[in-house]
Amino acid sequence: MWQTAPPFSELLAGCQRSAVHLEMRDHYDDPDEAPRVEAWKSGYRPDPDDRSTWWRPWLDMVAETVARGVEIRRARIVSEPVSEYTRYLYDGTFTNVAAGEQIRWLPRRQASDLALPGNDFWVFDDRLVRFGYFSGEGAYLGDDVTDEPAVAKLCVDAFEGVWDRATPHEEYRV
Repeated sequence: MWQTAPPFSELLAGCQRSAVHLEMRDHYDDPDEAPRVEAWKSGYRPDPDDRSTWWRPWLDMVAETVARGVEIRRARIVSEPVSEYTRYLYDGTFTNVAAGEQIRWLPRRQASDLALPGNDFWVFDDRLVRFGYFSGEGAYLGDDVTDEPAVAKLCVDAFEGVWDRATPHEEYRV
């Protein structure tokens, strides 16, 4: 059944074992993120020793979720050479890793023979899928959730196919 997604914090709070996220865009235009992107363009980088400078409340939510035993993995399919936005993401990914996320990167050319859904998604506990929709310019347009078994399997299989080929963040270079 398809329905409008509840707040993301509720989805993550209800998760018991795993949450996986596949990102397939080279740019996202999030108004809440715009000040951080502009600061990065001006040379600002988060201080690895000062967690108060990191992205809140997201990283707190991740750390709390991982602390209760949920594995969070994120895979990013990226064009190479990478976009400016992807460089911005890359430079800040150490904060996600420090909060407990496992993150890998897959060059788009290495994904050509993988069957992938048409939109970015999260899968919670291998059964609930949240698709995120974006405009061509990267503006967030909304999301849906479904617990249809065939859709969950498609997304789990797609994520695992990407994950198996992707390079761990610590080894990937932009």
